[in-house]
Amino acid sequence: MTAQSTLTPAPEDAVAQRGSSAVARLLRKLAESPEAGVILACVLVFTSIALAAPTYTATGNLQVMGRDLAQVGILAIGESLVILTGGIDLSVGALAGLAGILAAWFNVNQAMPAPLAILATLGICAVVGLWHGAMVTKLNVPPFVITLVTFTVSQGLALAITSGSPINGIDPMFSNLSQYYVGEVPVPALFFIGAAVIAWFVLERTYVGRQIYAVGGNKEAARLAGIPVARRITAAYVSAAVLSGVVGILVIGRMNVADPSVGGSGWELTAIAAAVVGGVSLFGGEGRIVGIAAGAILLEFITNGLLALKVSPYKQQIVQGAVLGVAILADRWRARRFGRAQR
Repeated sequence: MTAQSTLTPAPEDAVAQRGSSAVARLLRKLAESPEAGVILACVLVFTSIALAAPTYTATGNLQVMGRDLAQVGILAIGESLVILTGGIDLSVGALAGLAGILAAWFNVNQAMPAPLAILATLGICAVVGLWHGAMVTKLNVPPFVITLVTFTVSQGLALAITSGSPINGIDPMFSNLSQYYVGEVPVPALFFIGAAVIAWFVLERTYVGRQIYAVGGNKEAARLAGIPVARRITAAYVSAAVLSGVVGILVIGRMNVADPSVGGSGWELTAIAAAVVGGVSLFGGEGRIVGIAAGAILLEFITNGLLALKVSPYKQQIVQGAVLGVAILADRWRARRFGRAQR
């Protein structure tokens, strides 16, 4: 046997080594990607529950999940935009509740046509977002504080406007937005898909999106690079507030009544949970819309699945909290294992 034949691996061995190396690179890439993990979790959870509860995949139940997903998912997208800049918005749930009350009040009590009532409501929500952005960027008020103020005020206004009673007799247009279908797909689910596509395009394909990531990564470095930090932060808060308004309008259409108790349902925590599960860093500057959408879908699969499996409502929050905890631990493990920036 010559030295050449001893040192040179056989062709079959070389192919096997290249194959194993490619598999190793693929596995490492998947492990580094938060999106891959949450998408895989969606598949596993959906399949497991579908096998255990046959009614889980019924068309009617899937349509219910589509409507629920629209509420959670749209709020999660708005919340994530704020978190990407290094902030937090605790008011999205309460503002959604107030938006539904305002739209119904404009329509019923002020006799505004439904389209005008919707535009007026979204305009007010945009002003709230501008207020948040101004307080955070001009006066350096911590985002936690100013949005907590809005959370409290929104709940109070919803009760003050209605005196604690639901507003009935809203225009059928609201119900049409929430209860109609395109084929077998509920219209609210299409709103969620549209919001996700627009957010993906802005963040992944525009300079504005890159600047939002830069602001969340390091505000001072972004400022020195000439990025309009205040405008990007304010735009994120305005987007979150307007998307909250959209959710509020969809909710009153689904219920066919504007109930002031809706704003206290804890949607802001679910939105934050969906963002974190989807790979958004609470320190800012890290996360993608694909993961955020998958995080919202995963939470909806779990929530609806627990109902299908007839799990006690008292235990459902425990499961949801455990999912959030596991997601945070997995995110920190990836950060340490694969060297992502620690802030």
